[in-house]
Formats: sequence, structure tokens, C-alpha cells
Amino acid sequence: MPICIECGYKIATLYTTYSKADDRTLGKGVRLTQCPRCKRFADKYVEHDYVVIFIDLVLIKPQVYRHLLFNRIGHEDGRFDPSIIRLGTLLLLFDVYLTWARIEKATSPSSSSLPQPLSPPLTPSNLTNQTLSPSTNTSFPSDPSPPFSAFLASQPIILQYLFFLTLCFSETAAFHFPIRWLLSAFPPPEPTTTTTSHPSPPPTGPHFPPSPAGSSPPPPKKKPWIPYYPHPSTISTLLLVSSFTKLFPLLLLIWSYDLPSSASAVSWAVIVNNVAALNILLDCGLGRAVGLAAVGAVARGLVGWGVLSAVGVEGGVAAAGVVETGDLIEGWRRGVGWVRGGG
Repeated sequence: MPICIECGYKIATLYTTYSKADDRTLGKGVRLTQCPRCKRFADKYVEHDYVVIFIDLVLIKPQVYRHLLFNRIGHEDGRFDPSIIRLGTLLLLFDVYLTWARIEKATSPSSSSLPQPLSPPLTPSNLTNQTLSPSTNTSFPSDPSPPFSAFLASQPIILQYLFFLTLCFSETAAFHFPIRWLLSAFPPPEPTTTTTSHPSPPPTGPHFPPSPAGSSPPPPKKKPWIPYYPHPSTISTLLLVSSFTKLFPLLLLIWSYDLPSSASAVSWAVIVNNVAALNILLDCGLGRAVGLAAVGAVARGLVGWGVLSAVGVEGGVAAAGVVETGDLIEGWRRGVGWVRGGG
């Protein structure tokens, strides 16, 4: 059932069509429904096109998330909207590119402390040429470790792509499933009605006298530590929609860029959007939303680290495959070095 995107009140219809010849995205032929509670339009995005919706997604407006989740693409029966499946596939392919290129960049001997202005950014298309070329390995004899996993680099390019596709899919599933499980595993206790020997409180209402002035109202119920939401498909839809910033690397095809910095910025922007979207949907507070996103990020980091370590990519290079983990480790090292240098 659709809701008002301003106050969340359930309504019967979002708009009334009085001329089928016109297009509602142009604001013609429809009359928006006014919410009986807040007296505002129930869903103004009915008349807006996708450009306005995208801009409001970038601005993290609560109304646009409610419009998408409850009035357009959200399903409470466990089904995914076809547009969400297409979006998830597109995000997965972008994730494959960023992860593959970031790991290759982290394991390349050219990624040293010295600047390399003439070397172009590495991409998955020239991965095998870089890693299997003997000139690349012999030009840096001081590095005893191979630039890439020997097992992975010896595989055909299609198998390498399938490996990174499996890695990114496993990381995405590891991020979604813990959050979905936590939100559906702890339902609130149902109120029980028991008869006791204690006298019942005096009735109140229009036909009864009010309670004494000294009586206090019952205390408000505290929010549970882990909110409850029994629709896992809506949670995954929310996380996929709020991960749309992974598509921003399309702009990197136009301007020159630093791949590690760009991947880090995109990844942290995705986390910020995930936290804000969870808070909008669950109304659980920023702290609980951060905790839920942190649980998913830790699970994703463990899965990514384990898969990369299984094929011989270990240490900080394995952490580079999980962008947030690599950034945290690098920040920790810089902080420790700064403290030691200052001391």
C-alpha cells in the first residue's frame, strides 16, 4: 500500500488520472492526492522525471527513498523489481572493475613511493600483459615478492575475470545477509493480556472524568537495540539503491584520475549513503544505522580477505581488495608513524 513520503501515512492512491492521453511525468492529466494527515502532496515524485529523482538521491533526501521503496520499486512479498536486478548487475560489474584494478595497482612494482607521472593507470584489460611480462618483473630486482599472485596470474584472462566476479558477488552477499538477518531475527515481544487480582486503572474517555492531575502518563517505549524489519527484499533493495554512487567511475573515463583515491572515495560515499538510507527506512537513529552498516562491512571484509588469501594474495594487498579495510590499515600505519615521529 502506498504511503505519504512526507509523514509515512498510508493512503489508497497517490494520484487520480483524468486524461489518459497526457503523460503524468509532465504534470499533465493527473491530480496528486493530498495526505489527510500532513495536508501535503502524498508523493510529489509522481510528476518528476528520473533526473530530479537522481539529484535528490545524491542529496540523500528521505522523501525520495520513501518514494522508491514504498511507492515504486519496493515489494513486501519477497520479490525484486526487474529494475533493481538490472541495477544490481550493473553495480556488480563496476565493482569487478574497481576491485580488479585496485588490487593490480597495489601489487604492481610501479606503485612505489616514487612518483610515476608517465605511467598510465592500470585497468583489467592490460592486467595479464603487466603481470606476465618478464620485463616488468626484471626491472625491479630489489622486490623479491612477485607482483601478483603466481597462481592467479598464470590463469587465462577469462578465469581471472570470473574469479573477481565471484569475489565481488561474495562480498556483496556478505554485506547484505548479516544486515537482513539481524533485522529479521529479533521481533518485538507481542503484548500479552493477563488477568490479575490488581484493580484495573480507572477508565478515561469522553464519558468519564479525567484522571487526577498528579497522575503521570506511561513512559514512552524505548527503541530496541536491533530494529525489526520483516521484509528482507526491501532491505536489499535499499542497499542497492543507496549504492548508486558506484556508478560515478563513469566520469573517470572523461577526466584523468588516481585509481586508488577514486576507489576509496567511491567506496566511502557508498557507506555514507547506506547508513543514511538505513536510518531513513528503519527510523532507528544514526548510531544503530552505523552499527548495522559496520556489521555488514566487517563481514564483507572477512570474506574478501579470505578469498584473496586463498589464491595467494595476502597481507596488505589482500586488504586492498576491500577498499575500506585497506584505507583503515593505511590510516593506522600513518597514525602510528606520526606518533612515533612526534615522540
